[in-house]
Amino acid sequence: MFVCRIRNFYGQIAAFFFLPETLLLVTLGIVPGSSQAASVLTLSEAEQLALAEDPAIIASRARAEALREQSVAAGQLPDPKLLLGMWNVPVDDFSISREPTTQLRTGIRQAFPRGNSLEYRQRSTEWMGEAEASRTRTTQLEIQRDVRQAWLELYYQQRAAGIVQESRDLFEQLVEITRSHFASGRVSQQDVLQAQLELSRLDDRATQISKQADIQRARLSRWLGERAWAPIDDSFPQLPSLPGREQLRAGLLSHPAIKAASARVESRQQLVKAAREQYKPGFNLGVEYRKRFGDNPDGSSRTDMMAAMVTLDLPLFTDKRQDRQLSASQSLADAAIQAREQRLRELRRMLDADYARWERLGEQESLYRENLLREAHENADAALSSYQNGINEFTTLMRARLLELEVSLQDIRIRVDRAKAAASLLFLAAGTPDALNNPGENP
Repeated sequence: MFVCRIRNFYGQIAAFFFLPETLLLVTLGIVPGSSQAASVLTLSEAEQLALAEDPAIIASRARAEALREQSVAAGQLPDPKLLLGMWNVPVDDFSISREPTTQLRTGIRQAFPRGNSLEYRQRSTEWMGEAEASRTRTTQLEIQRDVRQAWLELYYQQRAAGIVQESRDLFEQLVEITRSHFASGRVSQQDVLQAQLELSRLDDRATQISKQADIQRARLSRWLGERAWAPIDDSFPQLPSLPGREQLRAGLLSHPAIKAASARVESRQQLVKAAREQYKPGFNLGVEYRKRFGDNPDGSSRTDMMAAMVTLDLPLFTDKRQDRQLSASQSLADAAIQAREQRLRELRRMLDADYARWERLGEQESLYRENLLREAHENADAALSSYQNGINEFTTLMRARLLELEVSLQDIRIRVDRAKAAASLLFLAAGTPDALNNPGENP
C-alpha cells in the first residue's frame, strides 16, 4: 500500500517537473513488473525444518525411552546368588575325607525387597518416563513458538527495509528538488540541508534494520542452519485460529508442561509409598546341597545333606532411617506439587498478558487500517499540493512524508506484534488440540 502511494507521489513529482512517470521510475531504479526468482523461506517450512532434527527434541525422546526401559528393570527382583564352597577343611593336611564335618556346599539364594517397594519404584520410573514424554512435547511447542516469532520479526524487518528503501528513493528526489529550488531562490539553504539530513537518517535506519534482520536470521539458524539466510516469503503468514479465552484457560490443565509436572508429582508419590514399605521386613530364601566325603566308622558312605533357610530384616530402629526416608520422600512430593502449581500460575500469567496484548493490538490494527493510514496519506498529498502551490514551506512537506513513513512502519509493526502474541497464545493452546487442527485466518 505504501509502495503504491510512493509511486503516486512519483507521478505527482513527474507532473510537477513535466517528466514522464515511467522515465522517472526507471531513473530511480524502480522497474514495474520486475521480479526475482528465488527460493523463499515460508513460515511453514521453517517450522518443519526446526522440528525435524532438533537436538533438544532428540535428546528428550532418548531420555523418555531410557526411562521406559528403566521402569521394566526397576520392577524386577534382584538377581539370585549362587553359593559354592568348602566347609570345615582341616588345615594340617587339607584332607577332605578324614573329618566327618567337611562338606562341599552349593546352593542358591534369592532376596525379596520389603513389601511392595519394587512395584512402587517401577511405577515411579514409569511416571518419570511420562513426564519426559510430555517434556518432549513441550520442547516441540516452545521451538515452534520461538521459530514463529523469529520468522515474524524477520518478516517485519524485510518489509520495513522495503518501505525505507522506497522512502529513500523519494527523499533523494526531494533533495534534488530542493537543490533546484535553492538555485532558483525559491528555498533557503536550510531546506537543502534538512532534506540531506533526513536522507542520511533514512540510511541510518536502513542500517539498523539490516542489523536486526541479521540478528533474527542468526537466531533462526539455530534451527534451520544455512536455510535461515534465504529470502523469506512476502505474504503475511496464516496462523491457526485461536480458541476463546475461557477455553484457553481451561485447556491449561491439559497443557504438556502441566502434564509433565503432574507426572513428576505422581512419581514422587509412588516413592512415598515405597518409603512406607521400608517399615516391613524384607527376606532372603536359600536352598543348599551339602556334599560329604569319606566313610563312617562302620565303612558306610557318609550321607549327603540339604538345607533351606530364611533370612529376615528386622526394622526395629526406624527413627534414623525409615522415618527420615519417609519424611524426605513426603517433602519431595510436596515440592513437586508446588512446582506444578507454580508452573500453572506462570502459564495463566502468560495467558492473561498475551491475550490482553493480542486484543489491544487488534484494536490498534483496526484503527490504523480504518483511519491512520488513509489520514496520513491524505495529509502527505495535501502537503505536496500546498508546497507545489507555494502555500506551505518545504519543512511541512518533509514532516508530512516522514509521518506517512512512520505510520506505514507502525502498521506493519502492529500486525507482526499481534501475530507474535498469537504465536504465544498458540503455545498455550496445546491443551485444546481441536483448535489447532486447521489453519484459519490470521488472528
